[in-house]
Amino acid sequence: MKFGSRLCTLNVGGRRFSFPAELVKRLPLSRLSRLHRCGSESELLELCDDYDQDRNEFFFDRHSEAFSFIMQYVQHGKLRFMPYMCELSFYNEMLYWGLESSDLQPCCQRRLDDRMSDCYVHFFPEEEPRPPQEPQSRWLERTRKTFEEPTSSLLAQILASVSVLFVIISIVMLCASTLPDWKSPETLNQHRIIEAVCIGWFTAECLVRFLVSSDKCEFVRRPLNIIDLLAVLPYYVSVSVTMLTGGNSQLQRAGVLLRVLRMMRIFWVIKLARHFLGLQTLGLTLRRCYREMVMLLIFICVAMAIFSALAQLLEHGLDLETGNQDYASIPAACWWVIISMTTVGYGDMYPVTVAGRVLGGLCVVSGIVLLALPITIIYHSFVQCYNELKVRSARCNYSPSAKVID
Repeated sequence: MKFGSRLCTLNVGGRRFSFPAELVKRLPLSRLSRLHRCGSESELLELCDDYDQDRNEFFFDRHSEAFSFIMQYVQHGKLRFMPYMCELSFYNEMLYWGLESSDLQPCCQRRLDDRMSDCYVHFFPEEEPRPPQEPQSRWLERTRKTFEEPTSSLLAQILASVSVLFVIISIVMLCASTLPDWKSPETLNQHRIIEAVCIGWFTAECLVRFLVSSDKCEFVRRPLNIIDLLAVLPYYVSVSVTMLTGGNSQLQRAGVLLRVLRMMRIFWVIKLARHFLGLQTLGLTLRRCYREMVMLLIFICVAMAIFSALAQLLEHGLDLETGNQDYASIPAACWWVIISMTTVGYGDMYPVTVAGRVLGGLCVVSGIVLLALPITIIYHSFVQCYNELKVRSARCNYSPSAKVID
């Protein structure tokens, strides 16, 4: 569909909103911004309920007053709940247009948290009915759900349990292989066999999921699938290099790269995020709170720069000959600052002058305060994400790991 420069009209629940077509493309509402990418009327009808090509008017059978409040957010940057409307119903409208709970003002986020804690239904947008599928398509869809959605069937739960078991075995073997007692030739051969079996399972699982996926490009771009590839690929690279160089060659003995690739298999732990709600919640919280995480890092870096410079001056800079040599440079003092702000200190370096100890106390107290400021926001988002994933994971036909985290 071609928008051109015509005026675009959105008919939401009988109320019309007119915008320039170029403005609709830039609106922070994913459902509207995707309209201009539609190539046919059938694709348009997947995003709206009806379309009048002569008047360039899109019809949406949604709550018109709720949409007007959402448009106020687009204009002014502040989104609050609509008065006299259920918070969950308004949140349902937000999700339909492509907004998340993080777009709400903090006071409204707390209200939504309270409502979600009491009631876990009727606030997710209804799934649009799908057209009848061919027998082969239905078989592929069932296979995809079996491997992607652990709660969709009994077979899916069994496969998920087996996958978790292989992950645990792989991690245990990886940790045990670093023990001195596990480096005998017999133990190494047993370890290689177990490792090959686990890698074979992970490879087969990844290949099946790729073959039955509806969108191969989207499958490759998903973070969890990239992690699967990073966890499996080092094994094949190590085997290939071993076959090419020989087990006793000089390159093999100095293979730092091989040891690095081997240790990358620790990423298998992240595969557990497909099956555990807690890890999914952590991933979704980090994605939504990246601004707060950056703000936390900035706080720490600013405080580290200030306290490290003062500590170097008070402990070493005022007396270069007999001063505390642990603080001989600002980079060395940075280690003391970061440890003091985030923990109780290792004790490997500490101030000895009175002024340095006073500065150390201020450093510890400031660390507590600076770390506590953004933590409340992150905790609030964690609770919100946990409630969302808990509701969505309760649906048999919904996959939190594939649709939320990715």
